[in-house]
Amino acid sequence: MASNSNVVFGDEESQLSGGTNRVQPCSSTPRKNTIDDEGKKPNFLSFSERLGVPDFFCLDVWRASMGELLGTAVLVFMLDTIVISTFESDTKMPNLIMSILIAVVITILLLAVVPVSGGHINPVISFSAALVGIISMSRAIIYIMAQCIGAILGALALRAVVSSSIEDTFSLGGCTVTIIAPGPNGPITLGLETAQALWLEIFCTFVFLFASIWMAYDHRQAKALGHVTVLSIVGVVLGLLVFISTTVTGKKGYGGAGINPARCLGPAIIRGGHLWDGHWIFWVGPTIGCVAFYVYTKIIPAKHFNAEYGYKHDFVGVVKALFGSNV
Repeated sequence: MASNSNVVFGDEESQLSGGTNRVQPCSSTPRKNTIDDEGKKPNFLSFSERLGVPDFFCLDVWRASMGELLGTAVLVFMLDTIVISTFESDTKMPNLIMSILIAVVITILLLAVVPVSGGHINPVISFSAALVGIISMSRAIIYIMAQCIGAILGALALRAVVSSSIEDTFSLGGCTVTIIAPGPNGPITLGLETAQALWLEIFCTFVFLFASIWMAYDHRQAKALGHVTVLSIVGVVLGLLVFISTTVTGKKGYGGAGINPARCLGPAIIRGGHLWDGHWIFWVGPTIGCVAFYVYTKIIPAKHFNAEYGYKHDFVGVVKALFGSNV
């Protein structure tokens, strides 16, 4: 079996290319190898082992999640500041400037958080990594909770430094599908149709995973390119998707594809109001996109992804373990 030590976003064995700065798994029982030394069929793993239940009781996992919390807090503060400042300025193409700045900020933050927790700072990455099996579902839950708390703290920090007029005008840079604006005959609703916004979230999430995160999951590409290059590509792809989603639709009131449910949650909780209108889209869309990407990884030949038997936390393996299958 090919080594997994070069997966950029890291499994339990290694969080960085080259195996440094590891966040070790915790378990009260000796660790079982998913595949034996001869590369034969994986050993049977119980449902709790597949699910990674010991991670809930592992102090190192919770300590690593602090990197996710702080990283997401800074991400929300920086991204929402970028959104507000670019549209507040007199630039002719605020969408383009905003997308470039977002790509730079995301790359820097990923480089900062990768040594601590694997550098997810996005429920999309954590959930898709859990489906593929790079991390356990238990670890993903811990990370997503930390990301959501971090997003709330980031939105609170932003609210503390901006004026009330900017907060009202830009809704703390939160994710919007529609807004209520004054019209000639009273208030009117501006924005995107629910179905269109949902499809955009699904497509953008899948493209994000397919075009960038895929390189981080594939140990061969991560090794060949290096984690700095891979994380830079992740930032660039996200910036492009933000630019495309805000430009192609051309609808005033639509804030563009979220592709990060936690980032949308923070301002919605702190600001409230119309930010809750269609907020479910920024969770359901990415979830469907993650599942679609996982199905894709199961369709292509195994040799084009990880190895013949995959990762021990793979979702199919979790389901099989639930029903006591040793297949």
